[in-house]
Amino acid sequence: MNFNQVTIKDIARELGISPSTVSRALKDHPDISVETKKAVNALADKLNYQPNIVALNLRQKKTNTIGVIIPEFVHFFFSTVISGIEDVAYQAGYNVIITQSNESYEREMTDLKALFNSRVDGMLLSLSRETKNFDHIESLISKGMPLVFYDRMYDSPTSSRVIVDDESGAKEAVQHLIDQGCKKIAHLMAAPNLRISTDRLKGYETAHEQSGLKINREWITECHSGTFEEGKKATKKLLSLPNPPDAIFANNDPMAMGAMMAIKEKGLKIPQDVAVVGFSNWFFGELMEPSLTTVDQPGFEMGQEAARLLIKQIESKDKSNLQPETKILKTRLIIRNSSLKKGSK
Repeated sequence: MNFNQVTIKDIARELGISPSTVSRALKDHPDISVETKKAVNALADKLNYQPNIVALNLRQKKTNTIGVIIPEFVHFFFSTVISGIEDVAYQAGYNVIITQSNESYEREMTDLKALFNSRVDGMLLSLSRETKNFDHIESLISKGMPLVFYDRMYDSPTSSRVIVDDESGAKEAVQHLIDQGCKKIAHLMAAPNLRISTDRLKGYETAHEQSGLKINREWITECHSGTFEEGKKATKKLLSLPNPPDAIFANNDPMAMGAMMAIKEKGLKIPQDVAVVGFSNWFFGELMEPSLTTVDQPGFEMGQEAARLLIKQIESKDKSNLQPETKILKTRLIIRNSSLKKGSK
């Protein structure tokens, strides 16, 4: 017998009872004797019987499985989000299927379709950098699929979301640079179609306005891929300007690290010549020389909140009256050596 494909019929044949008796015994039905239940469960354990989830789903219309789409596994922030999702989901009796869009719009569409066809009970989604059209998501929502956005989203009026206060976090980071005496602060902006990018840009602008500093639009550079290499390339261009910046606020830590490399290759010192602040608190930032000042996002808490919102939506008896919710989590500025101009030698 192939243990990987053990069925209720196999157990019934072994014990000389009907498949319906086995099925009821596995469900702890009161009509089945204790002895029969023990025999059925013992053999099911021995043969590593696994219920057919698809068959159960067709009968129960529920798989107790949620799907998660993340932009990229390599991002430390998203790994902490996954941990938070799993923490809540497993405690609530749900399994988690994780897919990666790899920052691709096409992959995101394929992943959504695959999860839908796997009959997951709901989905957690963070948009890819390439996603500018949302028809594939609206189509799922119109079919009644519970969906919650986390971190990256668009302004869908019908969907719940869990985000961090990107604008406030960026404002605090840029204000810190201003407090350190920086007057020419550049911004390495991520893909402009992402809400997190525009919110962080707003924070950058607000800090300037409130401090009475003029923004030089030449110092705002769009970096669509948000990578180390793009951060380095953009910073090289900024440093070659006739009026180069004396500080860089990057939309994420990989770009900030690329900026640091470009500054060093130019023979300049960090933070004395150019101060640097990132966003997202990658583990590697603390190991950089000098260590990278950054904005910490509560990834684990974000995952927990997103999973709670989704499960609440899945288990709601009256989905028609369920109102979308927005949870906004606070960021925290972590000051390290890459931005401390005052007192630096």
